[in-house]
Amino acid sequence: MTLEPNALSAATERVDNVVVSAGPGAGKTELLAQRADFLLRTGVCPYPRRILAISFKVDAAATLNKRVRERCGRDLASRLDSVTFHALAKRLIDNYRPLLTGSKALTADYAIHPYDRIPGRQITFDDLVPLAIDILHLSPHALGGLRQTYSQVFLDEFQDSTESQYRLIKGIFAGTSTRLTAVGDTKQKIMSFAGAVDGILETFANDFNATRLSLYQNYRSAPLIRRMHNRMVLVMDPSAALPAGEPTGTPGIVVKRSFDTDNKEAVAVVDLVVRWIAEGTPLSEIAILIRNQPHLYGAKIQAELAVRGIPSRNEAALQDLAAEPASSLVLCLLRVLVLDRDPNAYSELTRLAARRGLSDEGGRRYDSKRKRFVSEKRKLVRSAVFDRTAFADWHAIMEEFRTLVTEPVIVALAPGYEVASRLAEVTSKIDTEIEVALSAAGSIEDALKRLSDVEAVRLLTIHKCKGMEFAKVVVVGVETQMFWGNDAKAEFFVAISRAKDELHLTSSDFRARPAGHPGRWAESRTQHNEFLGYADE
Repeated sequence: MTLEPNALSAATERVDNVVVSAGPGAGKTELLAQRADFLLRTGVCPYPRRILAISFKVDAAATLNKRVRERCGRDLASRLDSVTFHALAKRLIDNYRPLLTGSKALTADYAIHPYDRIPGRQITFDDLVPLAIDILHLSPHALGGLRQTYSQVFLDEFQDSTESQYRLIKGIFAGTSTRLTAVGDTKQKIMSFAGAVDGILETFANDFNATRLSLYQNYRSAPLIRRMHNRMVLVMDPSAALPAGEPTGTPGIVVKRSFDTDNKEAVAVVDLVVRWIAEGTPLSEIAILIRNQPHLYGAKIQAELAVRGIPSRNEAALQDLAAEPASSLVLCLLRVLVLDRDPNAYSELTRLAARRGLSDEGGRRYDSKRKRFVSEKRKLVRSAVFDRTAFADWHAIMEEFRTLVTEPVIVALAPGYEVASRLAEVTSKIDTEIEVALSAAGSIEDALKRLSDVEAVRLLTIHKCKGMEFAKVVVVGVETQMFWGNDAKAEFFVAISRAKDELHLTSSDFRARPAGHPGRWAESRTQHNEFLGYADE
């Protein structure tokens, strides 16, 4: 791999804190994976010290963890803790909860709800980081433990940090020997509604005396798509733009498509998908991006995909759940049992179900028992006595396997599972999603395709697609009624930046109100001329 000079400097820095400003496709996640590989292999992060990587989304944290494991192997990668801000805060609360008293006291089985609070028993996600900060103020032991554990910290998509999240990081690591690497892009700041701090990269650079580096090359997209990016950069951040007309070259496709109705839009979008599949594009390389409410704006497209027998997956419902190790455990099990050849699923199943700390003899007995279970169940699900369309039969196998693996092994897969209610919640959700998918698909094979991130066309919100890339991208609804507000331009920039070689932008003059939807809905629509204009050469 050849890295541009600033990327190489950031990946191999030994002494200073670093803040990297990087545009879309510049390889921010890859930079962090390469840096982890360098730190762990060379001993700059010496055993038993660890690396703490903080992301904003569960799937982003899982992606980084996977990339590091692929680069330096499972043993070294086990010294990377890739978590979200919420997961880090929750771990502190779970470990030091008794320190919280008075109005902040919590019971051992406290719950987390998106917006409802119940004193002592239920908090919101917004409460997690402030409570973690309170614990660090109350406990020198908790603060010292973090500082002694982590010699390196990675901060991914740091432009979206809130004031409380930054206070958490600054309170733990400012003035210590721990080295921090922050990466972000202000042109992709799309979390203003959630309190993202303006100028956070500059603030971090000043507070941590960090070396400032910028990455300019877009390794993701074809030249035609990159020129569209550049036309937006010329408006959003002229100093970071390439000269007009660069990069040169014609490969890549950018198409604007307008329709009278959303029914015609849905048919045309699925026609595109059919053509791409016929040309050999994997389903996992096709994404349909919608700014918000994909269950409403994407419903007709998803229905048309189903009519034509094309598996699709609404990431708004499944992406975070699929990133949960407890979910991956049962999904990998089902893939191993159902599919004739899926070595990746078998390898991942072996990794997730591994029992550590056993004697050599105990480990051999457990491995033998697990392999025998898989072999016997593969025969069972292919026999006449097994009803492959009945969720109850599959559920019995899943429960038996969870018992075989044991609850302590599953709890060890993620810090949040130490709270029984969280593990129960994840287990219930994945079981429900499997049951729903099986009912809708009619076969376990098609159900797994619907749940898979590699065998289905994905419908994503723009927030969910951060850090991802696809060969073919459709951005649905480039209309003033869809793209409005302070973050609209940044979100559109993020959306078009996901495409590697083909980008389609749709708009419709009319969008029928979804049946039963009581909320605000404009049926007459107007093209977003500014955003669509960036597609013009």
